[in-house]
Amino acid sequence: MGISFGSFDGVCSTAALVICPLMGAEGQGIEPSCYSRNVQIGNTLIFQPSTSFVHIVAIIMTAIMIYHIRSKYTAVGRKEIVLFFWMYMVIELLAMFLDSGIIPTANASYPWFAAVYTGLVAAAYCCLLVNGFVGFQFAEDGTPVSLWLLRISCLAVFGVSFFVAIATFKSLASFSPTSPTALFIIYLIWPIICVVIYIVSQLILVFRTLDDRWPLGDIIFGTAFYAIAQVLLFAFSVTICNAIVHYLDGLFFFTLCVLLSVMMVYKYWDSITREDLEFSVGSKAAVWEVKDPLLNAEPEEDTASNYHGGPASLVGGVSGQQLYGKGGYEQAPQPYPKGGYGAHGGYGGHPQGGAPGYGGRVYPPTSERY
Repeated sequence: MGISFGSFDGVCSTAALVICPLMGAEGQGIEPSCYSRNVQIGNTLIFQPSTSFVHIVAIIMTAIMIYHIRSKYTAVGRKEIVLFFWMYMVIELLAMFLDSGIIPTANASYPWFAAVYTGLVAAAYCCLLVNGFVGFQFAEDGTPVSLWLLRISCLAVFGVSFFVAIATFKSLASFSPTSPTALFIIYLIWPIICVVIYIVSQLILVFRTLDDRWPLGDIIFGTAFYAIAQVLLFAFSVTICNAIVHYLDGLFFFTLCVLLSVMMVYKYWDSITREDLEFSVGSKAAVWEVKDPLLNAEPEEDTASNYHGGPASLVGGVSGQQLYGKGGYEQAPQPYPKGGYGAHGGYGGHPQGGAPGYGGRVYPPTSERY
């Protein structure tokens, strides 16, 4: 069945989306023609086990990306882009519970969780769209103006999307599951519009303001992963499912490719931002090159005591010049007469040396004495 604008019949017959159990006549749901095998763990039946595994991997990888973003304290747009990754993490966590059937589709809370999921997806794309203009510095990044503009925009989109979704699921205010045109626009058209605007804005940013062209590779890979995700989900999901005998379907590859595209968003942002090391307090120890000329200068001579006849040293009552000669240690001179300092430099020493006390001592003292 082909995909027609404003109708989820063709979409849900191909892909097992979160909102598909709430679509169709009287909201009874539309079952895909081919979907992944289920597994039973204890008394719980788990749907889409392979896709749930990708959700877990996505949560872990997003946590790592958030950690690295928060460690770049002075990078441009750090506070703005981290909001996008927080929202993506919450979306993956919620999708894991909805896709796996941990929250049963027959449960009364399922439509509300599906509406929250729909609102978060739309708000995350809005956040990506606004982040595309942060680099142009219409409002200085990190300031209250920039942050509250982003938050209010995302909150407004979330509110509108949530209302449209729950009104469609519950057939409120002229909305109904049989004619979900507004939900179709929010769920399928709005994300594509945001991605296209984001890509175009970043291409303009790279060509006009950056000398480096390597970030174009991140944009190309991210765009390719996102396009492949859409094609595999809406065009080849049934083909893949039948070929792999229901072990995997297009939703698995869609979730995986979206994760890769989100990782390319992080890689692109990281490649175009440079941290100011002067104000950086990152977790890694910085390697600093010391270029102080005082540390590289030759040591100056000690002109006070060694070679220029400074005041006498306290060691043995002789000066350093008398104590240390050019050729090693020399015997100290004998400037004092017998009766004061000994003739050989000792207290009360004998003129012939070797008398009791310190007679005949030279510096350093000999091994025979000690």
